[in-house]
Amino acid sequence: MKAVVYKKYGTPDVLELADIPKPAPKANEVLIKIHATSVTAGDWRLRKADPFLARLFNGLFKPRRVNVLGFELAGVVEEVGEKVQSFKKGDPVFASCGLRFGGYAEYTCLPANDLMAIKPANMTFEEAATVPIGGLTAWRFLNQSGIKAGDQVLIYGASGSVGTFAIQIAKALGAEVTAVCSTTNVDLVKRLGADVVIDYTREDFTGTPARFDIIFDAVGKTSKSVCGHLLKPGGKYTTVAKNPKSKPGDLEQLKRLIEAGQLISVIDRTYTLERIREAHTYVESFRKKGNVAVSIVPAHTTGHLD
Repeated sequence: MKAVVYKKYGTPDVLELADIPKPAPKANEVLIKIHATSVTAGDWRLRKADPFLARLFNGLFKPRRVNVLGFELAGVVEEVGEKVQSFKKGDPVFASCGLRFGGYAEYTCLPANDLMAIKPANMTFEEAATVPIGGLTAWRFLNQSGIKAGDQVLIYGASGSVGTFAIQIAKALGAEVTAVCSTTNVDLVKRLGADVVIDYTREDFTGTPARFDIIFDAVGKTSKSVCGHLLKPGGKYTTVAKNPKSKPGDLEQLKRLIEAGQLISVIDRTYTLERIREAHTYVESFRKKGNVAVSIVPAHTTGHLD
């Protein structure tokens, strides 16, 4: 099968299109024919070994544990392991690949667990492929913070993948949302349901007189010491710099919100697998709005990337 691999750390130019063996599912796994994946911060940071600690996970001098990136995906089940009962051949699914990655390929095998679910009926494969990482992250942090109807929630970094999902999830749970973003993204976050928008290029959000039950830093660029004074007594500050775990059923909860029309995936750009270098360059520029999808179409046989 075709896959994008990398044999050394570095710029997007280290990504190469290659032929690698098609995997076979273990007893508790499903083989997925991938239709779409995405480019997340996790992908480009592992490719670049940034931060340096990534080398402790993936190999000190070159990638050893993961050489096919792709943190999330959507596709169709082609084969199931002998112990799998929750999925069958032909099921359209979306999933987080976890730390095994593997989405930049025509096929991959994943465990049949709570990080995989039947694809929402009202989403394309490209849309569904961008939900598991950003959507689950937003869902986990907001619920961990004890969000409830009527809460005042401030979301910093509201126009990124996690932020765009967080706005919609908070609104679906009955909260009032103040979104912090740049001028070019004000209209976007308003369309997603933000009640108040603070343009950080024009005013310092820490100077707002409003007080919040929850402050969620969706990009990991602020701190409680900077904005904790905006919390109400007993309020919660949380940031993606931490690492909460998913709970059973979280992806199914997101699917229900999607099929109820309460949650969409914001797709900034969609690339083909052969343009994965270009996709990485764009995401690494920090200019994207929402998500960047990658459509897995039959790749050229030349082994070259555009």
